Amino acid sequence: MIMKMTKTQIDRLGDRLKVGKVSEADLRLLDQYRLSFADAYNMVAGAIRKELGLEPTGRPAKSTPSIVDKLRRESIRLTQIQDIAGCRLIVSDIKAQDSVVNRLSGLLKTVHIMDRREKPSHGYRAVHVIASHDAKMVEIQVRTELQHMWAECSEKMADSKGSEIKYGGGDEATKSFLNALSDFIAMKETHVDGTGVSDAISN
Repeated sequence: MIMKMTKTQIDRLGDRLKVGKVSEADLRLLDQYRLSFADAYNMVAGAIRKELGLEPTGRPAKSTPSIVDKLRRESIRLTQIQDIAGCRLIVSDIKAQDSVVNRLSGLLKTVHIMDRREKPSHGYRAVHVIASHDAKMVEIQVRTELQHMWAECSEKMADSKGSEIKYGGGDEATKSFLNALSDFIAMKETHVDGTGVSDAISN
């Protein structure tokens, strides 16, 4: 049985994890917190399969090392992490991406939409839909095939050159290559009439 914790207890746990004071008891508490997202993830993934006819890939709980790394890398509290549970949808192009995001917004209780196409994060472009179920957030990444190709390339480079590549660090040559590739993909996906990324998504 999963033990319920208050928001204050969860954030205090995050504070201890952030500064490196990690005990076995805290790791067990974090595992309990991670597992508490399973129902929300299953609901979201099930709704996507049933109503949209799409097959999401993802995980109901972010790994413990990933959570700790994020807490230490960013100015964020444990209860503010939006991708403890998350899944991904890969679509053909920008038009399909806009359509899927709009359908998700109508299907799920949406907290907000993060559009990282015109203002990418270190070259990363996608649209993230943050859904909520029973006060648990689930992040849905919607990527085009080309955006996904870039993300996979970035992951492989991070594996060989260091994870800081994904967060704006690392050597200049690699960063320049990834940014240039991201810009090229954006140009390829821009509408022929030059209007750029579609504004069909209503936030």
